[in-house]
Amino acid sequence: MQLIPCPFCGARPEDEFHYRGDASVNRPAPDAGEQAFYDYVYTRANPRGWHAEWWQHHAGCRQWLKVERNTLTHEIRAAVGPAETLPRTPA
Repeated sequence: MQLIPCPFCGARPEDEFHYRGDASVNRPAPDAGEQAFYDYVYTRANPRGWHAEWWQHHAGCRQWLKVERNTLTHEIRAAVGPAETLPRTPA
């Protein structure tokens, strides 16, 4: 079982968390137009390698986390609170 390093509770098993999606996508401005919202909801990249993701610690502190995870190896490099920025590390 993979451990996710919750910044609030410490390392916890992945079955305590729910994956919530890509943390690098930004919501378009309200006046951005229909195509921008379509792309925001439906058009997503499927990256290989390091990726920022949203996870919720539903069985623990119930906090949202930003997790940097490698989509090929599932290795987790960092996890921070929702208002924090993931540390810059070399690829």
